[in-house]
Amino acid sequence: MSETTAEGGTLDRVLTLELARVTEQAAIAAARLRGRGDEKAADQAAVDAMRSALNGLSIDGVIVIGEGERDEAPMLYIGERVGKGGGPQVDIALDPLEGTTVCAKSLPNSLAVVAMAERGSLLNAPDVYMEKIAIGPGYPPGTVNLQWSAEDNLRSLADAKGVPVAAITACILDRPRHARLIEAVRSAGAAIRLIGDGDVAGVIHTTDPEETGIDIYMGIGGAPEGVLAAAALRCTGGQMQGRLQLNTNEKRARAERMGVVDPYRIYTAEEMASGNVMFAATGVTDGNLLDGVRFYKDRITTHTLVMRSYSRTIREVRAHHHEPG
Repeated sequence: MSETTAEGGTLDRVLTLELARVTEQAAIAAARLRGRGDEKAADQAAVDAMRSALNGLSIDGVIVIGEGERDEAPMLYIGERVGKGGGPQVDIALDPLEGTTVCAKSLPNSLAVVAMAERGSLLNAPDVYMEKIAIGPGYPPGTVNLQWSAEDNLRSLADAKGVPVAAITACILDRPRHARLIEAVRSAGAAIRLIGDGDVAGVIHTTDPEETGIDIYMGIGGAPEGVLAAAALRCTGGQMQGRLQLNTNEKRARAERMGVVDPYRIYTAEEMASGNVMFAATGVTDGNLLDGVRFYKDRITTHTLVMRSYSRTIREVRAHHHEPG
């Protein structure tokens, strides 16, 4: 069974497991350098491994969310073509090493992440900040809204969940810019899980609050990471809104060149990642949802989440890779 794209090609479910191999290879490469304090080396290792794996796929892929601009050839740059060609025409959003600092310090929740969708389906977001709010599946549409106060969002979510606000935990990046948000959340009576890096992981954690202890993601992080997170939520049925932070003329001009017409627009998850979406994330370091890469004498083990929006299928893949002796 396959999914038909608007271009007439196929986005086959077999590609979902191929996508898992892409994130596995990037995670393994980065994990060899975790805890060594060299963010650039770990990131470059993940980039090289991910590029090699993507170029082995039978796709005609274009990177729309990547590691750099077109003139940054060592990275997986925006506009780069990947794949063998001849297969389905797809957009790709990726972060070969989400949480570079986390990996360098061997802290929790560093991931290798890729999303794939039909050509023209992923928001071509500039590398700026994005204000975000996200919750997992199972709630009525419109449970949260970026235009509401933190207190109103927390009360709405608590009411939808049937619990007091005191039972809600929000995930927020630990940044000075969030001082007022943190104060507002605590004043409302909710708990906070502060994270040092990795807001894609933070958003994904809302999809399974019983496992992660996180009910809602709030705050400002990277716009490219926002598109990746939206792709993950499209596969689980969660809700997300994002608004680009275009607070300078230069940022507004860059966004306009990438097709952003309204600088104040609030995007839903469906608008950031539309159509049929595939998503894969492999743990580099141990985290709430995924175990990190493990190295043994004769094998390497990885733990990956693989998801499809078409079927709302979520798979956990625990793979054993042969380590050449």
